[in-house]
Amino acid sequence: MIQTYSSTIRRREMEAVLTCMVDEKIGPGEMTLRLVQTAKELMGCDGAVAVRSPAIALEYVLKAINLDKESAVMISALAPYWLYVTLEKLGYKVMILDVQEETALVSVETVEEAVKNGGRLLILSETMGILPDIRQYLALEIPVIEEISHSALSYYPAEYEEDSDKPAASADSGTSAGAGQESAEASKEEPSGRRAGMYGLYAILGMEEHDIVTAGGGALVIAPKRREWSPLKAIADQAPSTDFMPDMNAALAFVELKEFARNEKVRKELFTLFSRAVMSGRHKTFVRGQENNSTIYSFPLVLNSGFKDVKLYAQKKGIEVRQAFENSVIAFKQEELSTQCICANSLLLRCALFPLYPRLGQKDASRIVKVLSSLP
Repeated sequence: MIQTYSSTIRRREMEAVLTCMVDEKIGPGEMTLRLVQTAKELMGCDGAVAVRSPAIALEYVLKAINLDKESAVMISALAPYWLYVTLEKLGYKVMILDVQEETALVSVETVEEAVKNGGRLLILSETMGILPDIRQYLALEIPVIEEISHSALSYYPAEYEEDSDKPAASADSGTSAGAGQESAEASKEEPSGRRAGMYGLYAILGMEEHDIVTAGGGALVIAPKRREWSPLKAIADQAPSTDFMPDMNAALAFVELKEFARNEKVRKELFTLFSRAVMSGRHKTFVRGQENNSTIYSFPLVLNSGFKDVKLYAQKKGIEVRQAFENSVIAFKQEELSTQCICANSLLLRCALFPLYPRLGQKDASRIVKVLSSLP
């Protein structure tokens, strides 16, 4: 059976983790610093902190922006469920917004209406690696936090730079969880504009099991500019060591970041192949406004038929298919949100996730193409 998800763990990743174990350096330490330094170089941010969970990352961000308790925070109905749970625990009011069916993203118009109804902060989840037109959200003049667990290392066109200043590198930035001398390998195709996560006040890059870059658990809290890095660094400096990502997890994420360009090239080739297979069928892929620049997160397909029929058909052919948004807010709160978030509910029920990852061999890729081109 070809599994829907598979972490891209090769010899280099295994050796990095084993080295930490052999050296008995398993807590937060040198590898955590190297991970943050590599992320800074690849993303162009001023500072970052590697923590043990996305929930801790969100807590740091909310402290850094000093958002009043009971403020209304806007999130997508298709955002990861941990966002909702964490906000509730911290005492914030959560405004859950519907999405556009074509992109699975919250529209600017929906956010604008929510702001009129009291929304104070937008956490923008860039679902399935699809980039929004970030300028339109920033034009609303509300604080924006980018959640880039699917869209990490995507980049915007150069013209997006016109109205914003480039983050400046600093000599001491990243010291709480991130100075070091490791130089990140440059991608063969240099990005023309800023990376995803570099437009909001902060960005959260989840590194859980099924995120685009995995540490096996954890997250990066990213400060694009020096002004945002200062309060984040102050919070990290006062935090207990149990907040920070252990070296074993950091070692895995470090290699994944270094290998990202190579892995992404394979993912894009597979995405092109699979897209051609469904081109003449009834089922659709999401619209990608920044198609060449966006990160490929698996292969979501919006079905024109029942999910169960497609799942059973694929299973008979030896391919596991899962609901694309099974871990989203609406998946856990469907009864409450189904009438309020009609498009998100529709995508929960009709969007199937097919296997797409660098470890797929030619034989397995061919099997998936055959299934995609003959779906009921």
